[in-house]
Amino acid sequence: MSAIRLLVLGAVRQHGRAHGYQVRNDLEYWGAHEWSNAKPGSIYHALKQMAKQGLLIAHEIAPSTAGGPPRTEYEITEAGTEECFRLVREALTSYDQKMDVKSAAIGFMVELPRAEAVALLKERIRGIEAWRASVTEHYVPEGGPEQVGHIGEIMNLWIHTADAEAEWTQGLIARIEGGAYTFAGEGEPFVGVLAEGQENPYASGEQHPDDWR
Repeated sequence: MSAIRLLVLGAVRQHGRAHGYQVRNDLEYWGAHEWSNAKPGSIYHALKQMAKQGLLIAHEIAPSTAGGPPRTEYEITEAGTEECFRLVREALTSYDQKMDVKSAAIGFMVELPRAEAVALLKERIRGIEAWRASVTEHYVPEGGPEQVGHIGEIMNLWIHTADAEAEWTQGLIARIEGGAYTFAGEGEPFVGVLAEGQENPYASGEQHPDDWR
């Protein structure tokens, strides 16, 4: 799974309708250009491709009366919304997703009902436990990595990673079950997008030809 697909769909959905630079600005506001492949070229390419795939609608906007260039605004379709939620659910459930995909899914998990988010994370715990068990069929952590030579360090890394992932996920579940955060249907959601014209303190400053298209 690609994080950029989820990030772009999620950003457009939160705006309702947004031009490409707004989407880019939001992703940089979230720091996604630092922890994912959400670079300007990737963002604009994803917008155009998903419009072709029917996940977004591209609206051509006439130039402003002040003489600005015409722009394309994107709006998410029903199919795009379904794809966005599918990606969030898959990323929250799967134990072996890359860090950027997991980070993107966590950013959008509050778009789900609280009970569903908890259920998905519990499924993730079960996946981690099953994977850990498959590793320990061939490697006994208590015996130390040296038991199978330096290759044992790989399995040792896997075990420690699985344990850390499980511990973090259990903590997240506990916080959600304890009432943390505002989930779908619970009231005013967290606002994670920039208003039109709002300055982005985390902008990369990199210019791209599609910024004003």
